Amino acid sequence: MKKFFISAAVAAVLFSCGASSDSKEATAADPAEAKAAPATNPLEDKALALIGQSDCITCHKINESVTGPAYIDVANKYDNTPANVEMLVEKVLKGGKGNWGEVPMLAHPALSKEDATIMVEYILSLKK
Repeated sequence: MKKFFISAAVAAVLFSCGASSDSKEATAADPAEAKAAPATNPLEDKALALIGQSDCITCHKINESVTGPAYIDVANKYDNTPANVEMLVEKVLKGGKGNWGEVPMLAHPALSKEDATIMVEYILSLKK
């Protein structure tokens, strides 16, 4: 059952990342289709895979607030600087509370710092 939810979550993330025909990004609901088209953002494939394997999509979506903020809102709030990347990686790994309301973000100590950095750098690259 867990594999089903993970597969469905990955498909939802990939689908929500789809772009209109005016964009160069591939629109795919199937992870196999996403692999066929190269990502325009070099971090995208790896980051989306990591996000899909984690529990991040339980509380976050790219363009929609759920329990936590939308990734695009995080990107628009924080400049993509080494200091902000480091601070956000620490929040992902250790958890946090107060920057987006009173609901705390759970800690993710099993996630490596390298993987958390890839995810955070991708999220910050979404800034409009």
